[in-house]
Amino acid sequence: MTAILILAGAFVLDLLIGDPRWIPHPVIGMGKAIKRLEAWIRSRFSPTNLKKAGILLPLLVVGGSFVITWVLLKLLSWVHPWLAWAAEAVLIATTIAVKGLKDAGMEVYRHLQKGDLPAARTSLSMIVGRETSHLDEPEIVRGTVETVAENIVDAVISPLLYALIGGAPLAMAYRAVNTLDSMVGYKNDKYIHLGWASARLDDIANWIPARLTALLLTVSALILGMDYKRAFRTVQRDARRHPSPNSGFPESAVAGALGIRLGGTNVYHGVTSFRAYMGDAIRPMEARDILLTNRLLLTTSVMFLVLALLEILGAGGTLWT
Repeated sequence: MTAILILAGAFVLDLLIGDPRWIPHPVIGMGKAIKRLEAWIRSRFSPTNLKKAGILLPLLVVGGSFVITWVLLKLLSWVHPWLAWAAEAVLIATTIAVKGLKDAGMEVYRHLQKGDLPAARTSLSMIVGRETSHLDEPEIVRGTVETVAENIVDAVISPLLYALIGGAPLAMAYRAVNTLDSMVGYKNDKYIHLGWASARLDDIANWIPARLTALLLTVSALILGMDYKRAFRTVQRDARRHPSPNSGFPESAVAGALGIRLGGTNVYHGVTSFRAYMGDAIRPMEARDILLTNRLLLTTSVMFLVLALLEILGAGGTLWT
């Protein structure tokens, strides 16, 4: 039953403490490694060969994250199995962010409740890439809801799914994939060649989790008394309109469940960009939609955890040893 205790313990640990700043986080180490490897690759490869080198970057970072985690746990197991189990729970907890995602949304919500738009814009700017200084309340709500909905996949369902399959080593490898995409997976002049493999790998890694998340969000809408039928229809109609092959699935499910319209015009570094609409504007967006999205986040997360634990139980108590 160790796998059940490890996965459930990791989930509870994240809910209780999240990612305290005083504890070193593996993603910080990954980020430093990515920067150093990028500098090394650029110094060794000509601009014309950066596309080939783009394969090397995720190979080293993702493979290295898996191997380092596996070796660490193996060494700890030689000291005592319980030490390895505890370390694995802690490591898996660092790959998920239910509490962090919920708290980020609630921070924006609290500012809106006080009528403090400047503070709400500042809080939103910490979790989105778009410019927020000009946004009114409905657009602040839209940005928050979109961010929470989208990140249910890569901050919760994906890492839990990979932990279910391969324990902390595979969950940490997934987190490396996600970190690479956030740092080099851009279609701009600097990263169009070096970051293409990292961006593609992130798309592949999240393909199944994104669609699973949309299904879980639909069921969560049913449990919470929201419009689950509209959520399902909206996913079918709108999910593939999103520029990302995966982000449209959770966003369209949330938009349908709440009866609001996501998407629209965003500004990134002074450049205006239009993102396809998700859902129908049955009613205006309001601050309470952030609370409702958080409820969907929590319900979906707990539902997946229960399903994962049942799967482990059905597999005889463990899947990755």
